[in-house]
Amino acid sequence: EVHLVEPGGGLVQPGGSLRLSCAGSGFMFSLTDLSWVRQAPGKGPEWVASIGSGGVGAAYGDSVSGRFTVFRDNAKRIMYLQMNNLKSEDTAVYYCAKASRGLALMRDYWGQGTQVTVSS
Repeated sequence: EVHLVEPGGGLVQPGGSLRLSCAGSGFMFSLTDLSWVRQAPGKGPEWVASIGSGGVGAAYGDSVSGRFTVFRDNAKRIMYLQMNNLKSEDTAVYYCAKASRGLALMRDYWGQGTQVTVSS
């Protein structure tokens, strides 16, 4: 059974930083492209970032490019999202997805999510 667990959310002030992690099990982690998706209250899901199975080919949504970095440790079966210079509009539930960018918005591929709140 596939499991994606995303600890690491929380409350952070504008301009601050936070690192999310996503631990995967039940599938061939090192051979799987992964993504981050977020959903703000009252809005549809938004693709945030993706990374190839070997840790290359990172790509980012326009709203986070230059501020967020996605990377992974296949030996530990963990993907990370380093978020810097956070803004209030980054407030959302963040999900890791067992999918490349093209399929990342499909809920079937998501973990349980973690809340990130950016507020002073």
